[in-house]
Amino acid sequence: MKIRKKSDFSRNVLTLMTGTTVAQAIPLAISPILTRIYTPHDFGLLALFISISFIFGSIANAKYEQVIMLPKKDEDAINILALGFIISSTLTLILLFIVIFFNNYIATVLNNQEISSWLYFIPISVFFIALFNLLTYFNSRKKNYKDIARATIIKSLVMATVQLSIGFLKNGATGLISGQFLSQMFANMQLLKNIIKNRPLLSKIRGVKIIALAKKYRDFPKFALPSNLANTLSQHLTTILISSFYSVATLGFYSLAQRVLGMPSALVGNAIGQVFFQEATEERQRTGTIIKTFDATVKRLIVIALPSFTLLFFMVESLFSFVFGEEWSVAGEYAKILIPYFFISLISSTLSSTYDIFGYLKLELWWQISLLIGVVSIMLISNELEIDFKNQLIMIMGYTSIMQVISFIFMKKIIYKKGKK
Repeated sequence: MKIRKKSDFSRNVLTLMTGTTVAQAIPLAISPILTRIYTPHDFGLLALFISISFIFGSIANAKYEQVIMLPKKDEDAINILALGFIISSTLTLILLFIVIFFNNYIATVLNNQEISSWLYFIPISVFFIALFNLLTYFNSRKKNYKDIARATIIKSLVMATVQLSIGFLKNGATGLISGQFLSQMFANMQLLKNIIKNRPLLSKIRGVKIIALAKKYRDFPKFALPSNLANTLSQHLTTILISSFYSVATLGFYSLAQRVLGMPSALVGNAIGQVFFQEATEERQRTGTIIKTFDATVKRLIVIALPSFTLLFFMVESLFSFVFGEEWSVAGEYAKILIPYFFISLISSTLSSTYDIFGYLKLELWWQISLLIGVVSIMLISNELEIDFKNQLIMIMGYTSIMQVISFIFMKKIIYKKGKK
């Protein structure tokens, strides 16, 4: 039994990692081309669009997508998915109304008039992000890892095709943002198939059931939603403030560093994180704790990440200049600062579903709020003291790395406390 479970875990992780590897290899392969047909300013505009979309996308389901894995019955899970769909659709309409009537004001606040025309696409982008989260969790519940991997590859292929084709035909960020937008739509279409064809399960969606489950799991919008929002803001509000305090070009350099380093992190973290959540939930239902799954996952992450990030730390600056062009050497300097944080965050963030599994949502909320307050404070003080961006980045990465270590310690204490009971 133990051998089979270990085999299942490894096979599921391998399935997701294979899909993610292919998906990440595509944008990595075309990045040297993209950096030569798009400017740092264009990448900065893309980063601004993504950040605004992800800030709202992180709360679009009121975090009910995380509940999909928890019920024993699929009937409850599909009603929770329906609940998330209703909430995200409502938010999309509200955002569309705001963008239509306050477009110029928002562009002025962001100190970027070029984003004005793209604001109209943000509500739909938010909806696509929310839907993707719902569908991914439901497919993870059903162990449809091959379909998740396939959707990830499709998303990457569409993005690459659109960004390259439009980039050769038209100047500006149009190709970058269009690729981001359309790739989300096609990925959702792939994941939606498994649910649409299961008509008996869809027929069990009931308004009364949706309301009952919304009340039963109300701690998720109460605690997980503000917690996730704080986490998203600590990452993406930084992007918006960089654009306002420094320049869109500076944001472009920073976003490329984030994008390239985020690829291996997404490759390992997303795949192992999804399987960890599913396996840990099952272990908790059987034994009341997740010690074995947690410890085994930590070991896997360290074995994979430590040699990779160590080697990259010493090579990253020269690699950026060689691969992306001398114009992007500044991005290589930023990437070296980011590497220690990405290593620590990979381990801690991949295991963050521990809070959800044991219901420690309030603790996670306060941790996320502390993270957000710290990051924003550093940025505001640095701007007031006219500290250059590179030194500001060092301070932010130092603080966030310490916070990730603290989060890991919290999770260890939670699972071992439960294991003693």
